[in-house]
Amino acid sequence: MTTLDDAVALATSESGLAVVATVRADGTVQASLVNVGRLPHPATGEPALAFTTYGKVKLANLRARPQLAVTFKNGWQWATVEGRAELAGPDDPQPWLKDADQLRLLLREVFSAAGGTHDDWDEYDRVMARERRAVVLVAPTRVYSNG
Repeated sequence: MTTLDDAVALATSESGLAVVATVRADGTVQASLVNVGRLPHPATGEPALAFTTYGKVKLANLRARPQLAVTFKNGWQWATVEGRAELAGPDDPQPWLKDADQLRLLLREVFSAAGGTHDDWDEYDRVMARERRAVVLVAPTRVYSNG
């Protein structure tokens, strides 16, 4: 049986690079490559996947249809985590996200959990705010693999 940790470990050498699949309004699949990390959910402490996103497509899909799949790979090994997205950002308030500073720190935490590093965190914060980045948290409902 594949675990959440097993799935995330597949992409460790590639800074958590994974394919995220969302569902469009017409029922077709939209997929994109993102850096995903594992961290405790900020409100519950339960294990969750997390990544950041901005723009129209992925956020619109997740707001309307929060079901998604995240697939990690290493060579021919792969694992998929299915779940429901919970969005937290300037346009997606959460009761547990008290203010802009807490969002700023959460964006940093998600970036770091996905293997990211930064030489200028103030610049990182400015870019995230300008892009109106949202954090996507995924509570896993199903994890499976080819191994």
